[in-house]
Amino acid sequence: MPLVHPSTILTPATQVGAGVGAFNVIQLELAEAIIMGAEAASQAVILQISENCVRYHGRLAPIARACQALGAAASIPVVVHLDHAEDIALVHEAIDLGFDSVMYDGSRLDDVANQATTAEVTAFCHQHGVWVEAEFGEIGGKDGVHAPGVRTDPVQAAAFIAATGVDALAVAVGSSHAMTTRVAKLDFDLIARLNSALSVPLVLHGSSGVPDADLAEAVRSGMTKINIATLLNQVFTGSVRETLAANPALVDTRKYCSPARAAVAEAVASLLTILAHPEAVQP
Repeated sequence: MPLVHPSTILTPATQVGAGVGAFNVIQLELAEAIIMGAEAASQAVILQISENCVRYHGRLAPIARACQALGAAASIPVVVHLDHAEDIALVHEAIDLGFDSVMYDGSRLDDVANQATTAEVTAFCHQHGVWVEAEFGEIGGKDGVHAPGVRTDPVQAAAFIAATGVDALAVAVGSSHAMTTRVAKLDFDLIARLNSALSVPLVLHGSSGVPDADLAEAVRSGMTKINIATLLNQVFTGSVRETLAANPALVDTRKYCSPARAAVAEAVASLLTILAHPEAVQP
């Protein structure tokens, strides 16, 4: 199945009150696991490559082309998305490589500069048919609007969308990036108010810290794109540790990466099923 434009999966999901899983890739094994899990669940999926991932690899093209090849060979719809890009040159490079989905992260800027720069990036992306996600909130780097206690104001967010023309907005409703325990407390009333006030799909960042039942409730309340990264890293690393502890003489990386990949695929399948059918999950 060819790679798809994000609008082809996010717009229908928004209309029916379902969620779409967006999982961050670091190595090839994670990308393979995400695809495997999505195929097992028979659900569309978004592969995300962050600016931090690009720094890890030293450049975008190799990991991007690998994800694109995996997506093109999958049996389910796949979007390859540039995540948390602060470098506008990286956005341009992604477009040159065939991405049609990017997140421009201007949260290190003050609100005025964030709005102006996001509007410029969005206009450029739209000229190339590229879908744009943005983040609106206080200064604070990657944690930004998702710092504990910070919340997105619906009126201000609506004004930001109108001024920038973005296609989706990451909002702060109680989650936080890089959580290793699933104890985040989401503000479901705020999610519902944001959903009513805003004209674009809502994106939940920091979803690794949110329990399964609350992810389902977040989707029922109006969230559409659910970003998950740290949780998959925990599953992968935990499996590797378990395998190596049981086999301390092991040196063949395939012997511990294979079960880790399978464990991540199982986690992805479970999460996608929850997001696609939130009504089936008990509060």
